[in-house]
Formats: sequence, C-alpha cells, structure tokens
Amino acid sequence: MAMGSDWRTLQRGLGAAGYVATDDLAMAVHLALVLERPLLLEGAAGVGKTQLARTLATLRDTRLIRLQCYEGLDASHAIYEWNYQRQLLAIRAAADSGEAGTAIEERIFSDRFLLQRPLLEAIRQPVPPVLLIDEIDRADEEFEAYLLEILSEYQITIPELGTITATTKPIVILTSNGTRDLSDALRRRCIYTYVDYPDRTTEMAILRAHHPGLEGRLAAQIVGFVQALRKEDLEKTPGVAESLDFAAALAGLGINDLNDDPVALQAALVTLLKTQGDRAGISTEVAQRLAGKAA
Repeated sequence: MAMGSDWRTLQRGLGAAGYVATDDLAMAVHLALVLERPLLLEGAAGVGKTQLARTLATLRDTRLIRLQCYEGLDASHAIYEWNYQRQLLAIRAAADSGEAGTAIEERIFSDRFLLQRPLLEAIRQPVPPVLLIDEIDRADEEFEAYLLEILSEYQITIPELGTITATTKPIVILTSNGTRDLSDALRRRCIYTYVDYPDRTTEMAILRAHHPGLEGRLAAQIVGFVQALRKEDLEKTPGVAESLDFAAALAGLGINDLNDDPVALQAALVTLLKTQGDRAGISTEVAQRLAGKAA
C-alpha cells in the first residue's frame, strides 16, 4: 500500500489496520519513513511496540523480518552462518570424484551454502521489508556496536564472499523495554519516541477497534478497570494485549456489568495478572473496589 506524505494519512492507515497510534507516535513513524532512519521505540512491555511493526508491514504490504535479541546474541544467529553439514557432504562428494581443493573451496563458500539470518535476509529483499529488531536492550553492547555499523552502511562483509550491499533499504524498527541504557551512538542514529500505556481515550479506541460489538457501558467499565489496575502495586503491569484478552474473556463469560458477578470477574483476571504475587495481591475485595470505580 502506498504511504501518503501526510502523517495523518499514516495515522488513519494504521487505525484502519487495527492499530491506534497517538499523534506523537504517528509523527515519529512518518519521519522515520521519510528520512529513511531507524525508529527506536522505548517503553514498558505490552504497550504495542512490536505490534506497530507488524501493522506497518501489513500496511506496506511487505514482509516482516524479526530479530529477537537476547543476552549473548552473536553474528551467526543475527547475520549469517555457513551450512556446515551441507559443506561437509559436498567436500566428501568432491573428494570421491577427485575434484581439486581450490575448486571445492570456491564451491562450498558460495551463496547456496549460506544460511541467511534476519539482518542479512533483510537487506537482500527485492521489496523493502520491515526489519524488527526486538528488545535490543537484551543484547550486549558489543552486538549493539556491530548493529550500528550495519545500520550506518546497510552492507555486510562476509570474508569468503566479499561485501554485500543492500538490494533495498529495510524499514528498521528497534524496540527496547529499558532494561539497560542504550549507547548514545545508537540513539543518535535513530528517530526516537517513548511509547507509554494508552490513556483512557486511546485505550477505548483500541478496544473499539478490536471488539466493535462490545456494549458501550461494559467497554467503558473495562477500560476504567484496567486503567485503575495499572496504578496498583503490581509485579507486571498489564499491557494492551492483556486488556483485549480481558474484554474477550468477559464477553465469553457473558458478563455485561463488572459489578454483577464477583466470582466471574475474579476468574477473568487470569488474563490481566501474570504472576502469583499479583494474583494474590488483587483479591476479590480489591477487584470489586476497582470495578466499583470503573465507569
């Protein structure tokens, strides 16, 4: 899908695809696209950072290529590695046929024996994909520095093959949950925005987009309840996905008012509370207090 030059057009397009973006977020995405710069989204888990990348790929009618970061992530898992098993079989077959050593080496270090990982795959696509580098803060500083080099030049050097320059420039979205500070160099390279939990109006719009058949009073109660729950002392604050699951659970249980059935409401909290400590802390009495204030 072609993207309009106006950020409002982008915002409406995301909304039509089911993603309600605030003005600040829509503007940040728009600028990242226009300036062809990576977009760094920082914020707590569950606020919709990863979903934005998925929705943008849908809107652009292109591939989403995801690199999930973790401690100890290295080049072989992020960029490329050689298919050693196929190379070994090829070497054995060549030896049996009497093929010379130099010819074998040239053949086994060719593209057909190369295993593309997300970063290499992203720069070799005929149509610019959305490259999601998820939870970059989980990777170490060494990998971050290597990633910065790739994002600066959009090329990767493979010793046996030479330098591979991007066929097309991917749309790069990095997410961070803030578990460690990212380097100033990476931040300078990116368009940056902080994605917070949605306010009441935005969360109501999100709920309406995903559950259009939900009765108005119940929808308002759900949003009010979740917004109040996030202010409690929780180990894991429920995000947007949990809020949508909560709405689906209530609809499945046939609940039309949060105050009608305390037992059913407590049962539905399994969609919002994801640790034993939080389950214990939000008792039936607390849930009823929050439900009573939700409107």
